Amino acid sequence: MRILIIEDDIEAASYLVKGLKEAGHTSDHAPDGDVGYALAHKGGYDVMIIDRMLPKRDGLSIIEQRRTEGDATPVLILSALGEVDDRVTGLRAGGDDYLTKPYAFTELLARIEVMARRRSPSEVETVYRLADLELDRLSHSVKRAGQVILLQPREFRLLEYLMKNAGQVVTRTMLLENVWDYHFDPQTNVIDVHISRLRAKIDKGFDPALLQTVRGSGYRLRAPD
Repeated sequence: MRILIIEDDIEAASYLVKGLKEAGHTSDHAPDGDVGYALAHKGGYDVMIIDRMLPKRDGLSIIEQRRTEGDATPVLILSALGEVDDRVTGLRAGGDDYLTKPYAFTELLARIEVMARRRSPSEVETVYRLADLELDRLSHSVKRAGQVILLQPREFRLLEYLMKNAGQVVTRTMLLENVWDYHFDPQTNVIDVHISRLRAKIDKGFDPALLQTVRGSGYRLRAPD
């Protein structure tokens, strides 16, 4: 998904941007209400995350105006104001959901993915399946043939990226950029090590093998025809 974050707390915004990128999403950040409204007006977002208390222009006025202008993009309101009346006010202003600070990132991620799925179920995939292999992005769980497979966080990201691109060859550069956030070659065997560990977990003891090495190109997750 492409997500707009309107948040004046730079540290909190950086945390969100990083977490969303790790979850496979892209995001734009606006540090105040004026910039936030301008980006929201430009459009093209699947979800907007808007802090309620912002400099220059408050979050609720942004939501109210965008709704008046016909923008139906799902909005998650973030706020330190957590009383029932505060939440009701936010929802009545046009918010789709309301999350009180401090919050758990996993809960925020689940909420925005559910909001987007309700709006357009075909566009936001939360469960990837290939043959008898299943990965659930919301619960961070993996199963093969009904058997739970425990993965480390980096192994989960690696499998998620491979499943997202199932059937296609994924190069080392693609993996370094999208799984490790490297935009250079660290000249290590980190990918080979993680591929080997992942293959041992998802393929060993199962038939057929799904994780393939494409010599000279990269890797591919594919079910036999």
